[in-house]
Amino acid sequence: MKSIILLHRIKICLIVLITGLLFNSCSSVPITGRRQLNMLPESELVAMAATSYGDFMKENKVSTNTEQTRFVKEIAGNITDAAEQYLRQKGLENRISGISWEINLIEDETPNAWAMPGGKIVVYSGILPYTKTSDGLAVVIGHEIGHVIARHGNERMSQGLLIQTGALALSIALAEKPAQTQQLFMAAYGVGSEIGISLPFSRTHEYEADHLGLILMSMAGYNPNVAVEFWERMSSMGGQKPPEYLSTHPSDENRIAAIKKIIPEAMKYYKP
Repeated sequence: MKSIILLHRIKICLIVLITGLLFNSCSSVPITGRRQLNMLPESELVAMAATSYGDFMKENKVSTNTEQTRFVKEIAGNITDAAEQYLRQKGLENRISGISWEINLIEDETPNAWAMPGGKIVVYSGILPYTKTSDGLAVVIGHEIGHVIARHGNERMSQGLLIQTGALALSIALAEKPAQTQQLFMAAYGVGSEIGISLPFSRTHEYEADHLGLILMSMAGYNPNVAVEFWERMSSMGGQKPPEYLSTHPSDENRIAAIKKIIPEAMKYYKP
């Protein structure tokens, strides 16, 4: 009987501890206000990103097209400046603490771009034929900056750690920094994905990055209406695409529909 009572008390204590951990790890995403769970020290993710980003840059060819490179860096600079100004005005300086923005254009025909914690961003030259204009490129870069500002990487890894280790083992996993932490970091940035609970969160991140990106690009003086044209061009790429429920990215039709709903909000910040 005593052992049962003791076990019951232990369970209650663990529930209280876990609840406190989850509560203290919750924060709100700027602009959207969505509550999110970020359980890892952001500084740790920034350090991991710096290493992974450096390795990637060593293994890939940086563009030698000086005009395109200047074009990419100029737009990125304008949007990051707008983002930082907005966050400071809202008292959210912690969102950019430790960030050292770095954006590179690499020579690769794949129409793609991605970002890591700490402001490490890559744009592939293959996406430029689809962006076409400075406004079009601002859609892409704004989206990636949105991922960084929203700390989606931290949220994805927090979810992954909870799924793999459970809340009780989370503190141990973080303290010992097992190999799976690095694997989860890579998975959070597209190196493999699983069908299941993590995918809906990833689609949420994509929609949210679109939302933040449209607002941020508008603050920087780029026309958010161009986002619809850009995604229509991306939609016409052709090739076999997986259905939305098997993809971490929204379907083109759903994404465009969501963007159209956000544009009126973004236009309030747009000053050509």
